[in-house]
Amino acid sequence: MSQIKPIHYTVGDATRPPTWRHVIIAHICNDIGHWGAGFVLALSERWPQPEMQYRQWHRDGMEGSSPFALGEVQFVRVSETTVVANMIGQQGIRGHGKLPPIRYEAVDRALGRVGHEALQLGASVHMPRIGSGLAGGSWERIEPLILSRLSHRGIAAVVYDLR
Repeated sequence: MSQIKPIHYTVGDATRPPTWRHVIIAHICNDIGHWGAGFVLALSERWPQPEMQYRQWHRDGMEGSSPFALGEVQFVRVSETTVVANMIGQQGIRGHGKLPPIRYEAVDRALGRVGHEALQLGASVHMPRIGSGLAGGSWERIEPLILSRLSHRGIAAVVYDLR
């Protein structure tokens, strides 16, 4: 049984985690191929590959990748020690009535896949407060998913706030 690791909260830029070890930078994407607001802008400013591969995954699919659908994850290596996890956890870019675009079941499934990859790589997982910005989700519902899929499996999870 792995030792439970609490979520570490810090102030800083989630695109710049310490990379002396393997890291996965996880974030939420939508299921319609739209990339252009929120955390993805910071990712694109730092590395072109996550956006390019996400757009290709949406447009054409990618050999060896899972289908482009809610709950799926695309892992994009951007350096020797850093992988970006494009997690499809948002349906569209606008809510429907009082229902926000976030899909908690999809985030849960995607985080499970990220956890598996992190264990394979011996990586820590770094992220902004996923799902609680433009996706309209509640951090009170996201945090337990991170605890279940990462922390309780012994995976170090770091959540970044910019302030």
